[in-house]
Amino acid sequence: MNAPDRYERFVVPEGTKKVSYERDTKIINAASFTIEREDHTIGNILRMQLHRDPNVLFAGYKLPHPLQYKIIVRIHTTSQSSPMQAYNQAINDLDKELDHLKNVFEAEVRKQSREY
Repeated sequence: MNAPDRYERFVVPEGTKKVSYERDTKIINAASFTIEREDHTIGNILRMQLHRDPNVLFAGYKLPHPLQYKIIVRIHTTSQSSPMQAYNQAINDLDKELDHLKNVFEAEVRKQSREY
């Protein structure tokens, strides 16, 4: 078969950064982040979290090719913020939100297991 091995979808090759940053040379306060070994799941969650930030003018992502396991996230912000700040804030907010979701879920599982 011509497809890459399955482990290549998840394992970041040695010497490759998980996230790389490239400033846009034509648009002020715009940048692209290439995130290795991720797909629509992380791309869409990150895009939606970035849209919650009032300083983000544009946030979008794309998968360059179905056999390339990376996404490219583009962020354009107002002058009050930078793409790096918006990206870091979105990641931190998602981390807190998912932590809260995990805690609520585990509490509910414990509650349900006591009832039965």
